[in-house]
Parts: sequence; C-alpha cells; structure tokens
Amino acid sequence: MLREARAGGATAAETEISQAFGQSVTVRKGEVETIAYNRDKGIGITVYVGERRGHASTADFGFDAIRDSVDKALTIARYTSNDPCSGLADPARLARAWSDLDLYHPWDLPVEDAIELSRDCEAAALAVDKRITNSEGATVSVHEAQFVYANTHGFSGGYASSRHGIYCSVIGEEDGAMERDDWYTSARTPLDLEPAREVGTKAGRRAVQRLGARQLATTQCPVLYEAPVATGLIGHFVNAVSGGSLYRKTSFLLDSLGTQVFAPHITIREEPHLPRGQASAPFDDEGVATKPREVVRDGVVEGYFLGSYSARKLGLASTANAGGNHNLIVSHGELDLQGLLARMDRGLLVTELLGQGVNPVTGDYSRGAAGYWVEGGQIIHPVEEITIAGNLAQMYRDIVAVGNDVDKRGSRQCGSMLIGAMTVAGN
Repeated sequence: MLREARAGGATAAETEISQAFGQSVTVRKGEVETIAYNRDKGIGITVYVGERRGHASTADFGFDAIRDSVDKALTIARYTSNDPCSGLADPARLARAWSDLDLYHPWDLPVEDAIELSRDCEAAALAVDKRITNSEGATVSVHEAQFVYANTHGFSGGYASSRHGIYCSVIGEEDGAMERDDWYTSARTPLDLEPAREVGTKAGRRAVQRLGARQLATTQCPVLYEAPVATGLIGHFVNAVSGGSLYRKTSFLLDSLGTQVFAPHITIREEPHLPRGQASAPFDDEGVATKPREVVRDGVVEGYFLGSYSARKLGLASTANAGGNHNLIVSHGELDLQGLLARMDRGLLVTELLGQGVNPVTGDYSRGAAGYWVEGGQIIHPVEEITIAGNLAQMYRDIVAVGNDVDKRGSRQCGSMLIGAMTVAGN
C-alpha cells in the first residue's frame, strides 16, 4: 500500500491492517438465547500530498482493492484544503524497539463449554435468593485481534491481542417492585477471569441488595462513587484534557497544564507497559513510542493526551495518545469501601449512573443515579430515581479519599472515590 501511494504521487503515507475474531454465547433462564460469531478485517490508507490529506479503507485484501483504495485516498487528498498540522508523526518519536507485553492469550473454548459456563454463571445468580425471579442472561465472550501499522518514515510494527469476558444480569422482585443489577469480569487471558459462578453470585447479591429502594428528599451531602462508576469521573477528565477538546476549545479544563485541578493527594500515572494490561501498548496508533508518565502529580496537571495532529494545533509534542489513553492508575489510600463508608458517616453511595448529563464545555454535571443511603457509616436502605449534580472542576478538588478497592477491568484503574459534597435531588 505504501509503495502504491508513493507511486501515485503521495509525499507521505500510513496504513493500518487489522483482523479480528469474536465468539459470544448468551444463556437466559437456562436456555441458549444467542450464539454469535464475527470475523472482521480491514485496511485503512491515509495519504498526504504536501499538506493535503486523504483517507480510504477496504475490507478486501486483494491487490485490485488495495490499488483502488490508494487511488481514492489520493483523489480525496487532491481536493482537500492545505492543513499545516497534518502529516505523519515526528520520526524521532517513533518506536524502534519494544518488548512483548503479554497481550495475546487465545481461549480455545468450544461453544458447548461456553454454554455450560454461561449456565453455571446464571444458575449461581438465580440461587442467591428466591427473590431473584428473572434474568437478562449470562454471556461468555472470546475476542482475538491483530494489527500492523506502517508509514513511509520507515516504521512498521504490530502485535496480537485478546480480551475475554463473562457477564451476568438478573432481576429481583419484592412487593411488586423489580430491581436489576449485574457483574462482569474481563481480562486478556482466561486464567485472570473471575470464576463464572462467582460472577453470577455477585450479580445476584447486587440485585437483591437493591430491593426496597426508595427516593430521597433533596439534600446536600457527601457522595461516595463505587469503584466501577468512579472510573467514569476519570474518563471525563481524560476527555477534557485530550487534544481535540483542547484545540477546539470545547473543554472546561483549557490551559490547565501546570494548574491544580485535583485535590493535592491525587496522582494519576499512565502505565502503557503493564503486562496483560487492558490498555497496554508499545506504541500508539501513529507508531509513537509510549512511555510511563505522571499525568497528574499532587493534584496538578502534568500532561495532556495528544496525538500528532492535536499536538501541532496546540504547539506541543505528541504524548503517544493517538487512539486513547494507556492504563491510567489513580493513587489511593489505605481504606477499603467499608472504611470509606465509615469516613463518610452520612451520605450517598452511588453504584449506578444513568443518562449523559455532563457538559464538557462548562464541567456542569448532572446524572441520574441509584445506590444506597448511609448513616453512621452503615448502609441503611437502597435508593433510586435520584439525580446527583455538581461541577466537575469543583468535584475533582473536593475528592476526600480514594479507596484501595481498585477496579482493574478497564483502561482506567481507580478505587471508590469520596466527594465532599454534592447536590442530591429526589422527591
């Protein structure tokens, strides 16, 4: 593809070739509901003619299709406007050598075995309590992928990866009212997955604990985000200090580099080389070498999330984040969830968020929520149909503590997070 692009008049070019395989089996109420397979492949070619850019893609690996895709990309480039920020990554920043990060662990899982795992998972959830009366199903999934990226600066590299998971969601019923909850496990290797029965048991327990939920009167109080939902707060920060939001000036954290954004005890590290990490990568989507760094140190923003284009727009250098962040690790204290409840004493524990009420320009935050009301450091009763509101800039500064119950199932690893005060709107 690069040879064809050069021959067609491109001054520079880059290409990514990928293929993936997936298998998913869902069982509901003991019966097989779906068995799904997918095989995907694709080639993307981006060409540059001076400062003009064109892109095309195809799922056909035949030579004629490759040639046609390159021709289309070149045609598009000739009709686009000059953009001095476009182009390949700086050659000095490209990865030249990297180690195996242990990301590829194929799971030889026959469909029959996946069905039995799903049944075991769901059965464990249904067995938790007789009030578990219905199920949304249990799913076992297998995914494998590989890709190669290359450009005309001489970079060529790729690797294989895998991601497997087990998921269960069930419904509890009491006095005519129903509540649902779920749990899942996800890992690069099946050896790191939680046992299927344990996933089901957790889903069942969580559903039962939500029975008898009620509303709250509107109040101001501390809010404790359970670890799986606390990761979302970090996600809002990542979006706010990512290149596209910054150069378009659609972020509430404009010009935040070097400023205090979080509470002084908060540090966030990016660790792209964790073995088997969910977001580990030796280089980003442009071939730029990744490296560990502190994004936030003692509450102060030390770095943004930039690819080459956004970096040039801002007059900065790429941070090897074309394609996203890599394993963000949020510092935490010694308290577990129960310890954080005791420290909060009275307030709201949030275990589920609903809706998308976040304004990225102002940082205003308003989300539907469900969870538990806490008095004297103990859960008193579940709550539902409430809204929690605040402003992210203030919420980050008002982080009282982060727990050691770190959720490691995604690209942002964070424990439960206690916010000093928020508005809780109820009846």
